Amino acid sequence: MTPQQIRSAERLLGWGTWAITCGAVLYSMLTVTPLMAAHSPRGWEWTAPILPVVVDAAVVIVVRMDGVLARLRAGGGRWPVVLRWMTGLATVLLNVGMSALDGDRVGVAVHAVAPLLLIVTAETSLAYRKAIAAALAAREAAERAERAERRQRAEDQRKRERAERLAEFEAAETRRREAEEREDRRLREQREHEARMAREERDAQARREAATRAEQERRATAERVERERREREAREREHSRRERERREREAEQRRREALLSGSSAGEKLPELVAREVVAAAVAEGMSQRRAAEITGWSTGWVAARYQEFQTPEEVAV
Repeated sequence: MTPQQIRSAERLLGWGTWAITCGAVLYSMLTVTPLMAAHSPRGWEWTAPILPVVVDAAVVIVVRMDGVLARLRAGGGRWPVVLRWMTGLATVLLNVGMSALDGDRVGVAVHAVAPLLLIVTAETSLAYRKAIAAALAAREAAERAERAERRQRAEDQRKRERAERLAEFEAAETRRREAEEREDRRLREQREHEARMAREERDAQARREAATRAEQERRATAERVERERREREAREREHSRRERERREREAEQRRREALLSGSSAGEKLPELVAREVVAAAVAEGMSQRRAAEITGWSTGWVAARYQEFQTPEEVAV
């Protein structure tokens, strides 16, 4: 539900509670006043409405304060409960008093409806308000957590943006310094080269020959390194292939041993499993009788499978 729907439901609950309270208070005054007038001393009949007004005022106070405490999510202790039930019971007794004295059971039932409805409405309204207050508190807590999370995400985003801007600035500064260093180095090398060319013109041919020899040596070294790399990769591939074949042979050997372990000897294995067992027995050179014991199939069936799995050379032997 949206907060507007919750507030609308709470307003409806408040209006309904007060409507029932006002109706019950008015009905109680109209019912109790004749009873009090009949039991007041002569000349004091005018005081008859005071007691129902006092009791009903207590009821109004209880309803109002329960609503306030429920909204504040606070408790008033046991005394509000005592006051609520005392006023409710007093209202019930006063409303049914005249009918009870007259022995009118129908009148007792009829006049008990309004005060009982008031008591139940007060208790139910309090429970509803507490439930609504708890729901609103939970919603507010969730909204606060969501706002805090949004603020944290926004702060993290700002930090990331600042870090990115700082990184970009540092990268730009680094590129600028590197460009300046390259330009300085280029100019310095150019000046040195020009000076060297002026001083060592006679040795130009020797330097070219030395450069040629160095290039040849570099190429030879590069070729040797490349050749060694290719040889090393070939050795590694060969080693990997042999290792893979060894693992496959070991796995095949373990599978054969598991099939030929005879753990289910005496039981007739499914045909597909039995065929695998016979194939493993042929590969291991196991006798047909032992294979028949392991698979649980007849020796004739096992012999036929041996014929299928044996190579022509083995059959000839």
